[in-house]
Amino acid sequence: MRCMRGRRNKRRKTQGSKSHEQARECVARSHHPSSQAATPGDASRKRRSGTFERVLTQSGIHTRGLRTLLQGIGTPRAEPFKPDPFQLEALAALEFEDVLVTAPTGSGKTWIAREEIRRLLAAGRRTWYTTPLKALTNSKYQEFSEEFGEDRVGILTGDRKDINDAQLIVGTTEIYRNQLFDSLRGGRDVNADLVVLDEAHYLGDEDRGHVWEEAIILTPPRIRLLLLSATIGNADEFASWIGEVRGVRCGVVTRPGARPVPLRAAMLLPDKRLLPLVNEKGRLNAEIARLLEETAKVPRSLRKRW
Repeated sequence: MRCMRGRRNKRRKTQGSKSHEQARECVARSHHPSSQAATPGDASRKRRSGTFERVLTQSGIHTRGLRTLLQGIGTPRAEPFKPDPFQLEALAALEFEDVLVTAPTGSGKTWIAREEIRRLLAAGRRTWYTTPLKALTNSKYQEFSEEFGEDRVGILTGDRKDINDAQLIVGTTEIYRNQLFDSLRGGRDVNADLVVLDEAHYLGDEDRGHVWEEAIILTPPRIRLLLLSATIGNADEFASWIGEVRGVRCGVVTRPGARPVPLRAAMLLPDKRLLPLVNEKGRLNAEIARLLEETAKVPRSLRKRW
């Protein structure tokens, strides 16, 4: 009997897992509502939508909260790119002053840096692009190499050193700061017309913030600074300090409004059910709250390792 129950349970788990895999596949194939104009493919989309509804129901995760969470996921319709006003404002300000850009993640801060870099490279000038993480530095190096050509982009991190005399150098903020220190000791001056400090809010980091502080203070006034961040709440105060220590005015450009690509939070339970993290009122999902309370009552030594 135990053997038979074990087989049935195993079969149920397998079927549940397949149902969830089917649900994820349907979500991946679904299209954003804004992209569904009236076309001959509408009938096909309706069939897929019906399949999506059936899979959600069969998998046991057909809930109002989950429908809201998953609604609209997909690739939006391709449209010609049009810069936002804040992007154009930042580019115009860079002609005359340092610029601090504060805008939500996903709103196009890097586009500002990329377009200014493009202009400088065309004029035969040089740029430094710094990030706080090696992984992000490697990602930007790959992105800029594809954009501007591998022979024009170099990288400097603790692990990599490639084309260190390129027109565009991508590196960690620590490496850039170290080059400034070397220059003070009589070494070669930093050869750049623009320095981009990505994730500039790291200035407030307890352990590493001094690196950004030193980089800002030691950067020669002849070099323009472009600082990018999504999480600076006191931007005007920050920009005022930059202007004070550098002797160069620092303007502030912000993007009003909410994050253009909203975050969606969910929790995958041990039984493979997917639940929205919060309910429609913005409060923690009641079922997740109950699960946390029940887990807290179980002695740590007896808890399952999920």
